[in-house]
Amino acid sequence: MTSANLAHNLAATAQAHPDARAVILDDMVLTYADVEESVARLAGWLRAQGIDEGDRVALMLPNVPAFPVLYYATLRLGAVVVPMNPLFKKREIQFYLEDSGAKLLVAMPGDDAQAAAEATGTQLLTVGPEGLSSYVHGEEAVDPVEEIVARDGGDTAVILYTSGTTGRPKEAELTCDNLQTNQLATTETLLHLDEEDVVMGCLPLFHVFGMTCGMNTAFATGAALTMIPRFDPAKALQVIERDAVTVFEGVPTMYGAMLAAAALADTPPDLSTLRTAVSGGASLPLEVMKKFEDTFGATILEGYGLSETSPVASFNHPDAERKAGSIGIPIRGVEMKLAGPDGTDVDASDPDAVGEICIRGENIMKGYWNRPDATSEAIDDDGWFHSGDLARVDEDGYYFIVDRKKDMIIRGGLNIYPREIEELLYEHPAVAEAAVIGVPHDELGEEVAAYVVLAPDAEATEAELVEHVKSQVAPYKYPRTVTMIEELPKGATGKILKRELREG
Repeated sequence: MTSANLAHNLAATAQAHPDARAVILDDMVLTYADVEESVARLAGWLRAQGIDEGDRVALMLPNVPAFPVLYYATLRLGAVVVPMNPLFKKREIQFYLEDSGAKLLVAMPGDDAQAAAEATGTQLLTVGPEGLSSYVHGEEAVDPVEEIVARDGGDTAVILYTSGTTGRPKEAELTCDNLQTNQLATTETLLHLDEEDVVMGCLPLFHVFGMTCGMNTAFATGAALTMIPRFDPAKALQVIERDAVTVFEGVPTMYGAMLAAAALADTPPDLSTLRTAVSGGASLPLEVMKKFEDTFGATILEGYGLSETSPVASFNHPDAERKAGSIGIPIRGVEMKLAGPDGTDVDASDPDAVGEICIRGENIMKGYWNRPDATSEAIDDDGWFHSGDLARVDEDGYYFIVDRKKDMIIRGGLNIYPREIEELLYEHPAVAEAAVIGVPHDELGEEVAAYVVLAPDAEATEAELVEHVKSQVAPYKYPRTVTMIEELPKGATGKILKRELREG
């Protein structure tokens, strides 16, 4: 039986394209032969520390070359990767280590990682400015592990914690088959990658979007992955031009930020090599999509997915009709449908009907780690994963996100979808970013409130923005308050955290 271990992808690419660029970080360039050698030697070091098949290894690193090396070294041994946000503090780190039972934590030097590792009895490996050189070529080096441990398709490869925007984070167990089929479908039907491509790795590799669509697709095809440790829009534009990036992957806030940075640049950036841009993680405002495509000449493909779906579930395909504002159609190997509040299917022939997106297919997680109740609540007896996202579907089978179930505002018994109001705010020339939430109201239950970040050097009053929306929607929908703030709270991937706005 053929092993399903994802580490075989890197080994095959290194054999086919040993001299091709694999990882670029400014002046540092590693070929696929370099990465494969480092992975084999790191696997040897990990094995010497007692890491074996099925053990969990927590990676708490930014986008630096050490991340993919440790990721594939862990998989090479048949162990399980537990990615973590490098900005975590002691309390968060300790929870992840205790919950996953990680045997080893790999992190940048810091008091929080040290304290959490000591509190949980977890071995700690720190990765400083010198990277992994001492473990690959220096005094810590041991004999490399040449063989790749055989894994079945249903074996867990990654335990990926959801973002935790509400309550305790959940631990999605992604299998070898989940990750392999998802990267294959993304590579072959959406990105069409080969060894000539350069993928921009702005998305955190500890997040499923960056992991699957950036790192895993590149390493399976021989494309180069160019990265920056932390997203900066001006830096991203420079790197796209410098490295002749062909595929950029980001979340909506990144596209808006790069447009603003380009407008402030003394010389317009040359992004002529950019073939495809991919947006996911949240709904991309139509106005931002239009401005980006008009400014840089690259096509944006908007899609949809979650940690529990490895992540890609649907996309606008490059060789099919692209519908602005749509998350496209299900990818190969995936089914989608809409369900009503009672769980019954929504009539797909009604283009105005709204339901919860349900997903079934080869991308659906094994379940939540050690949480059978949460798993059975999320995945029904027929294998449908219930996403918590509301959408409608048109006559061609294209899905359009309406909003998160938890974000929907109910004002006086009437449903209001924040995204509709946000789209209108983005159309105002003074608005750079906008978020709309429901706030408690004694009589109506909830009232509509907007938070806005103005574009550089732009001016607008609260009354002006309220009137802008009020003139275009039913009277119950417009925001009664507009609060100007310097920056919207965002998570690690750039997703706007409405929970923090609600909490004040």
